[in-house]
Amino acid sequence: MAVVERRPAIYSGSRIPHPIPTVLQTDPALEDVLTVNFGPNHPSTHGVLRLIVDLHGEHIVGVAAVIGYLHTGFEKTMEQKTWWKGVTYPARVDYVSFQYNELVYVLAVEKLLQLEVPRKATWMRMALGELSRIHSHLVYLGTSALEIGAISMFWYCFRERDLVLDLFEMVTGVRMHTRYFQVGGLAEDIPRGFYEETRKFCERMPKAVDEYEAILNSNKIWLERTKGVGLLSAEDAIALGQTGPNLRASGVDWDLRRREPYLAYDQVDFNVPVYYGGDVYDRYKVRVDEMRESTRIIAQCIDRLEGMQGEPWIADDRKVVLPPREELHTSMESLIHHFKIVTEGYRVPEGEVYVGVESPRGESGCYLVSDGGPKPWRVKFRAPSFAALHATAACAQDVAVADLIAVVGSLDAVMGDVDR
Repeated sequence: MAVVERRPAIYSGSRIPHPIPTVLQTDPALEDVLTVNFGPNHPSTHGVLRLIVDLHGEHIVGVAAVIGYLHTGFEKTMEQKTWWKGVTYPARVDYVSFQYNELVYVLAVEKLLQLEVPRKATWMRMALGELSRIHSHLVYLGTSALEIGAISMFWYCFRERDLVLDLFEMVTGVRMHTRYFQVGGLAEDIPRGFYEETRKFCERMPKAVDEYEAILNSNKIWLERTKGVGLLSAEDAIALGQTGPNLRASGVDWDLRRREPYLAYDQVDFNVPVYYGGDVYDRYKVRVDEMRESTRIIAQCIDRLEGMQGEPWIADDRKVVLPPREELHTSMESLIHHFKIVTEGYRVPEGEVYVGVESPRGESGCYLVSDGGPKPWRVKFRAPSFAALHATAACAQDVAVADLIAVVGSLDAVMGDVDR
């Protein structure tokens, strides 16, 4: 169960609009109401989000979200691809935390296959996942601060973001959409020099976070634009299906890494940041603290990985995993397995499965149904960004139109994740 610590109420009762929980309807008796479009072609909507906003003076009295401008049909496309080829698609759903979408898909397929993954792959997945969390939070902080006037924060955050992308490039050869997580483990062994470069990053990152907080935590404009703005109580957050930082900023101590551990999260030491104000400022504080905790987890992963030199990084199941490239020139059996996996794919036992992970935006889930064939019968992702948009109408009550930018940014929705 979610743990809600009893603190003074953020507000009395519920602010969830009625009868439609995601739409704040304007009082028909109100006069001089101006309806405006906020987006979809607006840099402060963090993607192609359209909000139809009713204004009474400078204050919001009605808001409704319109989505679908970035609909890609990835889920249906994956149902027409083999299990092996489907790995490339999830990373493009939430393109800011792409590693987590790859991870949740391969974990779900591995669960259907009952495939055991080498421990080296498990710990490397954790390290890259936490790097992806830092990457996502840096994009959130840099862009959200930029939108309400803290321009320098954008450059500070993207300085460290580039270092994370450098590490991804060192491991995978590309900076985004890596396809490094494979069913059964990793695409390749961990390259030489990765541990040293990652340790340098872990030494640098806490000092960088100190810089971010030195700029913002006592900044009068930042505090006025974030404290007491976009309120969401714990009860309303739970009712609206919030997870991740948006839920923990409202006082609910719920993190899948701690409550339902996967990979090896039960073997590392970290704290789950929880705040109780339920406003834009506390959502910022949760994410900043999470960057510190992610750095701690990454350092522990590197400690473990350095003791696994020479161990396998992918399962040795030739019916599912591509054989080593060097065997293709000498083994006809390996060549046949390679050809069959790439062209026809492998068969997954009949069944259905749901796997959830704690992505930077909350619970990212993958639901798969197999009919025993080489392609999934059903693919469905639980998108935390879609759930985050549910809270827009509740958080937008009693705020000025200028504050809507701060509210939308603090919910940290990625529109590729919403529309899919």
